[in-house]
Formats: sequence, C-alpha cells, structure tokens
Amino acid sequence: MEKKVKVLVVDDNPDILVTVKEGLEAIDENIEVITAESGEDCISLLLREKIKPDVILLDIMLPEMSGWEVYNRLKEKEEWREIPVLFITARTDEKARKIGSFLAEDYIEKPFDIRELRERIEKVLKEKK
Repeated sequence: MEKKVKVLVVDDNPDILVTVKEGLEAIDENIEVITAESGEDCISLLLREKIKPDVILLDIMLPEMSGWEVYNRLKEKEEWREIPVLFITARTDEKARKIGSFLAEDYIEKPFDIRELRERIEKVLKEKK
C-alpha cells in the first residue's frame, strides 16, 4: 500500500486488538491501526474524535451493541456510509456468513492469517477506488 491506510478494528477481545494492530503494522509500515473495544467506542471515535478510517474491521459478537447494529449505525450517517466494512468473527454458521457477505465488503472468520487479512484489506480498498 502506497499511502498511509487507517484501519479501525472493533473487537471486544483485547488479544485480537493487539494481534491485529501489531501484526498489520509490522508487515506494512503504511498501515495505522486504531482500536475500539466496543460498538460504542467505535461510534464515539468516529463522532467525537472525528477519526475517518479507510476501512473498518468489525466483530459481529460484541457486548451491548452487536456488530450488526454498529454496521447499521455506520450506514445511517452520510459521512460514514462509504467506509468499507469487513466483518471479522468467530461465527461460522451459514446464516451469519450469508448476511455478513451480503452486507459488508468481506467476511473473515477467526482465526485468520495476518498476511491474508492485509491482502483482503488491500483488495477491498482497490475495489473502492
């Protein structure tokens, strides 16, 4: 990736946040990872901090506000609607896979390989252009 890419990772598992942040930033110096531990944190970062990520990696199973609900909130606001969303989830059931693949730009099941994750982020960003 040639320009700095901001990736917002939303997951309630601190290990996933650290792994994704350290992994992506280690293999690609042009990636900056911002983390949020909940849907509320995600919306707060976007609203109050005015962070505008290039892509959002969104867990489906989050406390209080699910990934589906966060996705809906993102699509309600004009300035967030164009941000590509990739669902990252431990849910491997067919219903979640179909809905996630239909709604978001990609659907990635945990555990995933960090290099594959980077490739899928690149692919989504290229398609967006």
